[in-house]
Amino acid sequence: MTTGTVKWFNGQKGFGFIQPNDGGNDVFVHISAVERAGLSGLNEGQKVNFEAKTDKMRGKVSAENLSLA
Repeated sequence: MTTGTVKWFNGQKGFGFIQPNDGGNDVFVHISAVERAGLSGLNEGQKVNFEAKTDKMRGKVSAENLSLA
């Protein structure tokens, strides 16, 4: 599990990005992952734990299994 900080999240658009604390590229987060975690949204600067999953078809990384840090 990786810890990071919400860089920005737009609930109306349904996505945002998390900056991992250990460096590296920002990780895309979709509203569906947020809702599966039982959250209604994310706030800029909020600390979260997540797993970075790679979509095998598209090769893009996104955050899954979110929880508040």
